[in-house]
Amino acid sequence: MKLHWGPLGLCGVDEAGRGPLAGPVVAAAVMLDPERRIDGLRDSKKLSPAARERLAGVIQRDAVAWCVAEASVEEIDTLNILQATLLAMRRAVAGLGRSPGEVWVDGNRCPEWPWRSQAVVKGDDKVASIAAASILAKTARDRFMRHLHEAHPEYGFAQHMGYGTAQHLDALKAYGACPQHRRTFAPVKRVLDQSRLF
Repeated sequence: MKLHWGPLGLCGVDEAGRGPLAGPVVAAAVMLDPERRIDGLRDSKKLSPAARERLAGVIQRDAVAWCVAEASVEEIDTLNILQATLLAMRRAVAGLGRSPGEVWVDGNRCPEWPWRSQAVVKGDDKVASIAAASILAKTARDRFMRHLHEAHPEYGFAQHMGYGTAQHLDALKAYGACPQHRRTFAPVKRVLDQSRLF
């Protein structure tokens, strides 16, 4: 699919990590120069880890502006995952260091913020700056989860990145929750509730 590049000043926003049971939700905001196109941009989920890392470096080098921000596990559990995601997106755009002309957000809703914006369903496969944002958000979050794996290897975070795989659920039952588990998410809450019974 041919990506839409838009005018200079267009900011794309995407997130990574809404679904996992552990770790922060990460958002990225990227403003690209349509005169300096980056080959290979697409939805980060359709790229290999090596391709994502390579493209992340190119985006950070060639973008007009970019910022990666997050909402913590504590904020996810306090606000809920949707509101925490919108908070991370607001932080990412606010951290650009320049005001975008317009902000396009992957998905079906935009945060409340002062910039003119629109939501673009499947935007990470349609809009170059959103695809770039999806790559930066995904690589930053995966890096965090690999570091978390070093601190808590028993959960296998480097393999599943916090998603609720059978391996992860088995580890949760065996070891309980670590500080980076989202306590309001049903599989984690179930394990914690069961441990209180004994």
